Amino acid sequence: MKKFILGTAMALVMSTAAHAETVGVSMAKFDDNFLTVLRNGMTDYAKTLSGVTLQVEDAQNDVSKQQSQIQNFIASKVDAIIVNPVDTDATTAMSKLAADAGIPLVYVNRQPVNVDTLPDNQAFVASNEQESGTLETKEICRILGGKGKAVVIMGELSNQAARMRTQDVHDVIKTDECKGLEIVEEQTANWDRTQGADLMTNWLSSGIEFDAVISNNDEMAIGAIQALKAAGKDMTKVVVGGVDATQDALAAMQAGDLDVTVFQDAAGQGKGSLDAALKLAKGEKIDKKVYIPFQLVTPANVKDFVAKN
Repeated sequence: MKKFILGTAMALVMSTAAHAETVGVSMAKFDDNFLTVLRNGMTDYAKTLSGVTLQVEDAQNDVSKQQSQIQNFIASKVDAIIVNPVDTDATTAMSKLAADAGIPLVYVNRQPVNVDTLPDNQAFVASNEQESGTLETKEICRILGGKGKAVVIMGELSNQAARMRTQDVHDVIKTDECKGLEIVEEQTANWDRTQGADLMTNWLSSGIEFDAVISNNDEMAIGAIQALKAAGKDMTKVVVGGVDATQDALAAMQAGDLDVTVFQDAAGQGKGSLDAALKLAKGEKIDKKVYIPFQLVTPANVKDFVAKN
C-alpha cells in the first residue's frame, strides 16, 4: 500500500514538473513608464498560472546586453523566450539564435525587422502601428479644422514604431481633409520626457511658431507640455497629442494640458505575449502576428480609460 501511495505521489510530482515552464523575458528598458506597465501585465498574469516561471531581465537599452541575455536563456534551456527589442533592426540575429536552439521566441510591442520571415516557432504580439499615429494625427487635424503648423517629436529612430508613427503623420497630412497642415519641425527625443522638454525649449528659443505638437509617445508629449508651460505659453492655444494613454498622460489630459492620446493596451500585450510563448512551447500553432487594437482617447472619454488603468 505504501509503495502504491509513494508511486502515485511520484507520478504526480513528475506530471507537475512536466507541465512547469520557464520563460525568459528580455525587456529593452525597465526605466520606461509604458514598458513597466507591459512588464507588470506579463508578470501579474504569470502569477495566475500554475507552474509558470518568468526570468525577467533588463537590457538597459543595450543591444549587445540583450543578445547576451538571449544566449543565457538558451544556455539555461528555458521553454520559451519573450523579447521587447532594444533595436528592431537587430532582431534577425536574435531569431536565428532561438531558432537554432529550437526554442520558441515571441517579440512583444516593438515590431522586428524580420516580422514577415519569422521561423515557424516565433511570433509578434503588439498593436498595429498604422492605427496609432493615424488616430492621433486625424484627431489633431479635426481639432485644427484641417489647417495649421505642427511640430513632430519622434521616438528612437532605430525603433520601427517611431518610424511607422511618423509615417502615419505624413500619410494623414497628404489626405484632402488635412492637407492644410504643415510640418515645420521634426526631430527625435528618443521616447524620453526630459529630451522632449529640451527639444521643445530649443524650438521655442529658436522662435518657431506652431499650432500643434504631434508626439510619437506620451512621455515626449508631457516633456513638451512642461517646456511650453515653463515658457508661459497658453495651453488652450496649442494642441498636443501623444500615444500610449499612460497614467501620467491621462492625468495631463484631465488637467487640460494634453488634447489627444491613443490607448495602447500595454498590460494586454504583456499577457498576450506570454500566452503566445506558452502555446508555442507546447507545440501549438498560432498566428505570426497578434494585434491588440488601439483606441483614441480625448477629453470626452478620458474617464473611461482612467478607470481601466
